[in-house]
Amino acid sequence: MDKKKKLSSRFPPTFITRINPYVLSIVVIGLIALLCTPLSNSQAYHVVSFILLFVVSILATFLRIGPVFVAATLSALVWNFFFIPPNLTFHIDKTEDILMFGMFFIIALVNGVLTTKVRRQERLAREREERTNALFLLTKELSKASGIDEVLTVAIEGIKNHFRTDPFFILQDGNNILHSSGRLRKDRKLSATEHNVAEWVFIHVQKAGEHTGTLADVEYTFYPLAGTRLNAGVIAVKLKELFSGDQKAFWDTFLTQISNALEREFLGELAQKARFLVESDRLYKTLFNSISHELRIPIATIMGASDSLLNSPHPGNVQSALFNEIFTASLRLNRLIENLLNMSRLESGQLSVRLDWYDMNDLVNNVADELADELKPFSLVVSIPDDMPLVKIDYGLLEQALYNLIFNASQYAPVASNIELSVQYSKGTLVIQVKDHGPGFPEEAIENVFKKFFRVDGSKTGGLGLGLSIVKGFVEAHKGSVTVENRESGGSEFTIKIPTENPDIKNLQLDNE
Repeated sequence: MDKKKKLSSRFPPTFITRINPYVLSIVVIGLIALLCTPLSNSQAYHVVSFILLFVVSILATFLRIGPVFVAATLSALVWNFFFIPPNLTFHIDKTEDILMFGMFFIIALVNGVLTTKVRRQERLAREREERTNALFLLTKELSKASGIDEVLTVAIEGIKNHFRTDPFFILQDGNNILHSSGRLRKDRKLSATEHNVAEWVFIHVQKAGEHTGTLADVEYTFYPLAGTRLNAGVIAVKLKELFSGDQKAFWDTFLTQISNALEREFLGELAQKARFLVESDRLYKTLFNSISHELRIPIATIMGASDSLLNSPHPGNVQSALFNEIFTASLRLNRLIENLLNMSRLESGQLSVRLDWYDMNDLVNNVADELADELKPFSLVVSIPDDMPLVKIDYGLLEQALYNLIFNASQYAPVASNIELSVQYSKGTLVIQVKDHGPGFPEEAIENVFKKFFRVDGSKTGGLGLGLSIVKGFVEAHKGSVTVENRESGGSEFTIKIPTENPDIKNLQLDNE
């Protein structure tokens, strides 16, 4: 059962099919008179009066006062004309029959009226109970609704079932400006005149439109959706006439519940936007300060070394050292820019994966060569099986991911320790592991390691905290996963798992064709 059907069951229809009550009362009295015809020429005509009184009482439990009055009058006339001697005349010979006829008419009428009043009171009590139950169900469903669209879905179904009209909601955009089309009903767009009426209702918090006497030259009646702190918008409905009496109170309460729910969601969205803006501002300041600091160091190194070379002569060995500082600072600056560009590619969703068959030995050797200077104080232990097959990957993305992992290990591992790199292929999955003997990660920080700009408190300065988040993005672009855990012997262990096709000769031939 879909959501719409569920909502319909929560808000059952309240109207029933009606037959013309006057025709019904005439037909019933006529049928009873026809059935009692055998008693017309006997002295049992008094029995007929009791039968007719009983029928009028039954009709009074179903019909309004008007049809009951018609039934009482008609039954008295029928009893007189067909059953009280002399038959087929309205003349009554006996005084007691005249009294009985009068009493019959009065009793039938009073009985019908009293029964009708009792039934009316019962109907009103039942309607009040149904409305109370409907409001309870509405409040319950609105309290469970999450988001403006769910609130409107519940509201629309409730209004359809209880007020027999198909509403649509025109909400504000958060800046007190009404949209021109209905929320959830983009096919319904207001004309310029209707939008003007909706804006008037929104601003003045009063109903207007058809049947109201205010801006009534439109086919909709507009009601405001005013909460205690903000006006969410307006609701437009087509009505034959304005609600009145208990129905008006029911409608007003219905709208109040809906308005309060919409206000709750609007305020929730505004609070979320405010939190997002605060967080964005904080992140912007953190990023700006971090980038400024990280860029300033290599730039200052380059400028200082360059100035020294330009303004004073130096021996060859000093010049070589200064050139080396400039080169090292340039590499650091380039690495920062590459990380920022890679993160921008990930955030924009413009990262494209170009898969092809590659030898992991070539990729590992290339990364080791690029990090030769960083790895000089360490021993890089590489483990790749002799029968390691070709794997289908994006060479550039995986190279950058592996580069970041090994570079990260070189920044925290103790000097002269081993950095272990293992690569294997198992059951259609490429598995890469990078292990070091550094301090590892605090347990509370492990779940945040791959988040942007995250840095462990007290960690070595340098970098923007983007390297591991780029690793995660590039690996997930391969539909793979990357995890980290602390080793029992000390240090951390990163594991990359990437699904890849079976590297048999048929797949290789297809890709080369």
